[in-house]
Amino acid sequence: MKKKGAILFILTVLITLSFNVLVFAQEADKATVNAQKFGIWTLLPPLIAIILAFITKNVILSLFIGVLSGTFLLQLQGFNVLSALFNGFLMVVTHILNSLADPWNAGIVLQCLAIGGLIALISKMGGAKAIAISLSKKAKSPVSVQIITWLLGLFVFFDDYANSLIVGPIMRPVADKMKISRQKLAFVIDATAAPIAGIALVSTWVGYEVSLIKDGFSQIGQSANAYSIFVSTIPYRFYNILILIFIVLTAVMLREFGPMLKCERDCRKGKISLDDNSKVQNNENKELEPKEGIKLSVWNAIIPILVLIVGAFLGFYFNGYNAIMGGKDAELIELFKTSPTSFVAIREAFGASDASIVLFQAALFASLVAIIMGVCQKIFTVNEAIDTWVEGTKSLIITGVILLLAWSLSSVIKELGTAKFLVSILSNKIPVFLLPSIIFILASITSFATGTSYGTMGILMPLTIPLASAIASGDMRYVIISISAVLTGAIFGDHCSPISDTTILSSMGAGCDHIDHVKTQLIYSLSVAAVTALLGYIPVSLGVPVYLVLLVDIIIIGCIVRFIGKPVEQEVEDVKNANIDAA
Repeated sequence: MKKKGAILFILTVLITLSFNVLVFAQEADKATVNAQKFGIWTLLPPLIAIILAFITKNVILSLFIGVLSGTFLLQLQGFNVLSALFNGFLMVVTHILNSLADPWNAGIVLQCLAIGGLIALISKMGGAKAIAISLSKKAKSPVSVQIITWLLGLFVFFDDYANSLIVGPIMRPVADKMKISRQKLAFVIDATAAPIAGIALVSTWVGYEVSLIKDGFSQIGQSANAYSIFVSTIPYRFYNILILIFIVLTAVMLREFGPMLKCERDCRKGKISLDDNSKVQNNENKELEPKEGIKLSVWNAIIPILVLIVGAFLGFYFNGYNAIMGGKDAELIELFKTSPTSFVAIREAFGASDASIVLFQAALFASLVAIIMGVCQKIFTVNEAIDTWVEGTKSLIITGVILLLAWSLSSVIKELGTAKFLVSILSNKIPVFLLPSIIFILASITSFATGTSYGTMGILMPLTIPLASAIASGDMRYVIISISAVLTGAIFGDHCSPISDTTILSSMGAGCDHIDHVKTQLIYSLSVAAVTALLGYIPVSLGVPVYLVLLVDIIIIGCIVRFIGKPVEQEVEDVKNANIDAA
């Protein structure tokens, strides 16, 4: 009843505010005309998508209905509700088809599927497991176990799901041996899943993030190089960077606070919290298990991943090189003729490249290399390899569906003029230095409640770029900061949400009770998020250099661990001393 009441209240507010719609202007472009015509109603599609995502926890359904509400408005003439609903549905299909027909979008979808297939091949050959086992042998203390788990998380940078499902089962027995709690292991796994995949230069996330950035700039009539802008956001991804630093500091100092402190101290005494009810340890993902009887080799992972990375970087250069040499910029053409390998030339080539094509080509080539390696080692036949690759692509089909719906919602929002309406009412009311922090908080709440960072990014990015551009008069640095706030907030909310896939998979991989995992990591995530919102985005929005802000924030994170955290080993030592005294 409370949810229904909230929806009715929001709709009532919308109806009341709609009487303030501006006068229709014939001379304006279509988006401006619709912004003036529909007024507050232009907010309906993203608002419906967000509210339904909160209620249903189903981002696909929420995005679809959000798109349908927008096309319904565009088709509504007078009181022809049934006709508008029918034509609106047909318009949804058109938007989806147009999204898939775009060469850039098609490349992004194919790139995601190809990387999914590559991950399956590497896992089936036992490459990832071999590296994990090799590194786990070097774990000789609680500190080294946590650092190696962290390093493994960084190594499996290409996909957050693969991270959770590969690192956890390998490091779990090692962590148990060194008396590290399952809760701490789950936290380290979870904090190196989405946070690292979201900022990696090549991953299953990159295509989606880049596509949203490209689409957002099209809303303001700019044809920007989306991949170059994505790279520019990395220094501003404070939560992603700081949570990775936080893990290292707690491991090295052996200090914890909040519920995690009790779990770690209990575990040092020999109490290991297992998830007996959900039988996590017997429910591991069999699709990522290597084929039985094969000899594990680290090269089965290193070579395909190196091919992917090197192929992507070479592809960026040559794709950009061809684009520049085929263009009309005489200065750049001369640069490539005289200094083709200079830093400036490489930077310009990367900026001019088509990331969707390059990443797909690199992933496909790396998949072929992995297939050849597996067949030559008689790990699988060609047919089995292809079947494995196809099975791997299936794990990312859901990503493709979300992508298409997110692109469709973005195009509907653009046609309705939602961003233009927001700009007209907010551009002079929100302090410039506060907008990125507000965006971060909104993205965090939405992602936490829905359990999906992808859906949150798809809903907020089309609104953020036009709004930030208008408020800052086109200042690209400010727009990049705002973009990073969307991406980072979505990842933070997803990281600590109890209904997030990666949170659940991290619990599963570590063999930890899911609710225990959520409770113990929440205070850590909130601490880093608070530093991000208050001491990250506000200072950089005021013009403070980002690297200075990062340095100060890292020091603050260190102070939090040192002065709020308490030694894990202290209580154990106290018990030993008490026993000695008693004797």
